[in-house]
Amino acid sequence: MMRRPRWVLALLLALAIAAGFAVLGHWQLARAIESGVVVERSTEVVQPLTDVVQPSRASTQVSTGQMVTFEATVVPGDEQLISKRFNGDELGFWVVSHYVTTPDAAHIAVARGWSVDEAGARAVMDDLAQDAATPVTITGRFLPGEAPELPDAAGPSSVQTTVAPSALINLWANFTDQPVFTGYIVDAVAPTGLATIDSPVPEIGASLNWLNIFYAIEWVVFAGFAVFIWFRLVRDAVEREQEDVEEAEKDAAEALTSGT
Repeated sequence: MMRRPRWVLALLLALAIAAGFAVLGHWQLARAIESGVVVERSTEVVQPLTDVVQPSRASTQVSTGQMVTFEATVVPGDEQLISKRFNGDELGFWVVSHYVTTPDAAHIAVARGWSVDEAGARAVMDDLAQDAATPVTITGRFLPGEAPELPDAAGPSSVQTTVAPSALINLWANFTDQPVFTGYIVDAVAPTGLATIDSPVPEIGASLNWLNIFYAIEWVVFAGFAVFIWFRLVRDAVEREQEDVEEAEKDAAEALTSGT
C-alpha cells in the first residue's frame, strides 16, 4: 500500500515540508543562542567620548559603562543636586555639573562626586560655582540618562532625584537648542569636599530568548505533524480498503448462501 506511487509522492512532499519546518526551527534556535551570547567588552580601556557615543543620539548597550575621556569646559553655577544616591551602602547626594565639550560644543552632565549630607554637597556647589570656565580633561564612566522624575515631595523642589539630561537642560543657564548627550559621566576624580562616586565595572550578563526557543519547538512539532498526517492518510486508506474487501467478501458469502 505505502509503495504505491501516489503515497510515495505524498511521503516525499511530507518530508520536504518537514525539512522546511526543521530549517526554520534551527534558525529560531540559532537566533535564541545568538541573543544569549555574552559579548566581551573592554569597558576599562579608556576611549574618546565621541568614539563611544554621539551627542543627540540614544546611547547603546555597548556604550553603557564604558570609561571615556574628553575635553570640556564647565559652566560655573550650573551645578545640580541629586538625592537618593548610594555610595556603597550609604545614602547621600550627588553634585552634577554642566559641561560643554571641546571642540564640538555639545552639552553633557557630569556627576562630580558624592556627599553624605545635603549641607556638605551645597557647600561644594558654592565653591564650584567660582571655578573658571577653562577647558579641562575629564575621564569617567559613561552611563545612559535616567528617566526624569518629579522632585521628592518631602524635600526642596530644587533637588532632583534622577540624572535625566532631558530634565537638566531645562535647568541649565543659556541652553537653547544645542547638541546634548543623552547620557552622563561619572567622574573618576572628585573635587575637594566630595567623595569619589562608587562606579563599579558593569556586569555583563546574557539571557536566552525564550520566545525564539518556543518558536523553534513549534517548528519541530509542525515537522512531526506533517509526517504524522501522511501516516494517518495512508492508514485511513488501508483501513478503507480492508473494509471494502471485507464488505465484498461478506456480500459474496451472502449471495452464495441465498443461491443455494
